[in-house]
Amino acid sequence: VCGVSPYVPHRYHFVDQSKTWTEAQNYCRQNYTDLATINNMNEMKKLNEALKDKTVHAVWIGLNRGNTGKWGWSLGGGRFESVGDSYRNWSSGEPNNAQHNEHCVAMYKQDGTWLDAPCEDDNTFVCLYQSYCREHHTDLVSVRNQTENQQIWSMLKTGNRIWIGLFNDSWKWSDQSSSSFRYWYSKQPDNYCGKENCTTIIINKQGHWNDDNCDTPHQFICHEKLILIQQNLTWGEALRYCRENHVDLVSVHSEEIQLWVKDVGQEASTDHVWLGLRHTCTLSFWFWVGGESFCYDNWAPGNGTEGEDCSPVERTGAVQARGDQKWVSLPENQPLNFICIRYEG
Repeated sequence: VCGVSPYVPHRYHFVDQSKTWTEAQNYCRQNYTDLATINNMNEMKKLNEALKDKTVHAVWIGLNRGNTGKWGWSLGGGRFESVGDSYRNWSSGEPNNAQHNEHCVAMYKQDGTWLDAPCEDDNTFVCLYQSYCREHHTDLVSVRNQTENQQIWSMLKTGNRIWIGLFNDSWKWSDQSSSSFRYWYSKQPDNYCGKENCTTIIINKQGHWNDDNCDTPHQFICHEKLILIQQNLTWGEALRYCRENHVDLVSVHSEEIQLWVKDVGQEASTDHVWLGLRHTCTLSFWFWVGGESFCYDNWAPGNGTEGEDCSPVERTGAVQARGDQKWVSLPENQPLNFICIRYEG
């Protein structure tokens, strides 16, 4: 069935059905990629904009509570300045979680080393505190290497220590993303009654997050992820690669996905990029290997006709990597880069 798919930046999809968190996860995995992962404040703001006209109170996203805590930067990922997770500058004996609730990280003024501390402590810091930073700047500072640590240390004017953007929690994303971005509402998560292990966006609280009982029905947000593979493979080899390592070759069944493919395809090392589009000579029509309805097309002139020349090999579909980025019909044995839809890991 063909339908109109509204353009939502970063490929988020609002689903107006009330389901438990697990039911929502299953739905997203069957119809998209997974429940939504949010990588940074820029994505959060765009998602809030898309949700502002919805009449629901809360929607599920893909964050749920795990058993093991890990350190991550509040800036999150999904941007050019996102940071790795390797550099640490702990003071001797730190982190020690001495008060059993030391989940945030501060920098000592005297030597620039780090300690874990209760997140409720009052400290000065680079860019004041997190909510202020996100409103007026970007986020609490992330520290990628010793040079940056020295630069931040040299800025310290007052106080004994300052907050930086490193924190520890046990929450994890449904799609196994490593994103450490969090956007909790004040005094959340609170694990009320010990049963709140999943996460909702509270629409009337500026999109801040709340932990909730996973069995409560809510509408939800799905997302999709694309990845450009810069290997030169035939169409059949590309299809096999995507299915063995990700999900499938991408199907471009809406203008929204075409815009996304254009963004991803520009980085290709070949002039064309394989899509999950194939022609059958036996029945003389084009189809998406993912099974989607052929409701949208973006063929270059002279391409995509039903009467394709099937000699000596079958024809398959690719998108131009640059220029108009239209679809073209090519022999399936031509080696090209390709785009997979994937679970983010």
